Amino acid sequence: MKVEGWMFAAVAIFLAVVSPVYWFMSHEIIGTVALLMSLLLFTMVAVFLFTLGRKMDDRLEDRKDAEIVEGAGAVGFFPPKSIWPFWTALTVQLLMLGPVFGWWISILAVCLGIWALSGWVFEFYRGDYQH
Repeated sequence: MKVEGWMFAAVAIFLAVVSPVYWFMSHEIIGTVALLMSLLLFTMVAVFLFTLGRKMDDRLEDRKDAEIVEGAGAVGFFPPKSIWPFWTALTVQLLMLGPVFGWWISILAVCLGIWALSGWVFEFYRGDYQH
């Protein structure tokens, strides 16, 4: 977490330098506020990562003597195939077309979305791949 914290801190330092320079050169309020809000966001994430890095044990990525073999192992479970992302994408498409062609399409899309999300969430509780 130390490397990630330093990356966010570097951007925060850059924004701390650029924000007053931008203000003095342009006297524009909205851009300065956007830069200051970005500074606060990056500072918040950097402080969080530094705090989390102090509480955690060293990860393999943080150790200088770590070997690639130490990180080997199971990555996780990935589904072999699924039709549910297609139905969810179709739902989003219909939901976006609703305001253009008629709100009744959005109502149908919400019904289709409930069905598609239920199928995607409960995919491994029924059928060939149930656990």
